[in-house]
Amino acid sequence: MTKTSAGNFFEDFSVGQDLVHAVPRTVSAGDVSLYTALYGMRFPVQSSTEFARRIGYADAPLDDLLVFHIVFGKTVPEVSLNAAANLGYAGMRFAAPVFPGDTLTARSTVIGLKENSNGKTGTVYVRSSGVNQTGQTVLEYVRWVMVKKRSLDGHAPEPVVPDLPEAVPAANLTVPEAFHGDGWDFDLSGELHRWGDYEPGEKIDHVDGMTIEEAEHQIAARLYQNTSKVHFNQHQEKEGRFGRRIVYGGHVISLARALSFNGLANAFRVAAVNAGSHTAPAFAGDTVYAWSEVLERIELPGRDDPGALRLRTVATKDMPCSSFPLRAADGTYEKAVLLDLDYTVLIPR
Repeated sequence: MTKTSAGNFFEDFSVGQDLVHAVPRTVSAGDVSLYTALYGMRFPVQSSTEFARRIGYADAPLDDLLVFHIVFGKTVPEVSLNAAANLGYAGMRFAAPVFPGDTLTARSTVIGLKENSNGKTGTVYVRSSGVNQTGQTVLEYVRWVMVKKRSLDGHAPEPVVPDLPEAVPAANLTVPEAFHGDGWDFDLSGELHRWGDYEPGEKIDHVDGMTIEEAEHQIAARLYQNTSKVHFNQHQEKEGRFGRRIVYGGHVISLARALSFNGLANAFRVAAVNAGSHTAPAFAGDTVYAWSEVLERIELPGRDDPGALRLRTVATKDMPCSSFPLRAADGTYEKAVLLDLDYTVLIPR
């Protein structure tokens, strides 16, 4: 009997199944530095302890997406080790901030299953959460992933597709209790734009582009302890759909978020991801660009110091975003579009 695990295939999942994920991860300043090196993140609250303390934090928190990636990485061995593609997200809520020295653990519940028409894969829906060492929830979300079947004649369960929320409501957005906007320094943050300066319907071309290197996306996945085979094993993937390793979709999300600093420098916290789709795969050598649209300006109940912006950020490959590319004439995504992300950020008023 083997002592190793080949991971779960589609036939191994059942609705209601609880998955406890190994291994606890204590995060450090080293994780933050490596994350900054990978994406060039420049948001001031996550970059400067002194800046963070002036607005009420005890320390500079981890970037919210770094928290997401670490929690996500914990779930891979049980959920997506045999994934063909990670498809999307919904109802993602960032709760308590995470600081260097905190220890994160994760667990998931299977909430939906649906075999795909090709009979080779199925879509698995899970609700995952991450908690810190005191049992406090730091993150919760739903994601769905295309998982390979063990065999073509493997069992196909009755399809269950969960109802997913359109957006995380304002009442469920977490503002750090100690936050006070009067300590915000707009000279040091990099831009003067406040919450009231953004208008629904406004589109922002983030201008810059970043080319993905093969080593970078693999280092990133290793940082998050994401063991999905499609990101690492070229010997296997040369026989796959694309003939090469696929870049972890979260890598594209973090690149887009980093690029969004140019135009959204004061968006200091990702409070929620309402919906998100990886519309095409990315590969080493692709250059990622991004643009954002302001979907909604949101008042936060009981708070008058920060407000919230609901944004749509679109990432493309090898296509600058001055024309705000999204959909072709037939309604399908432009071939260059990699990511369509609907999320909510907090920003000083």
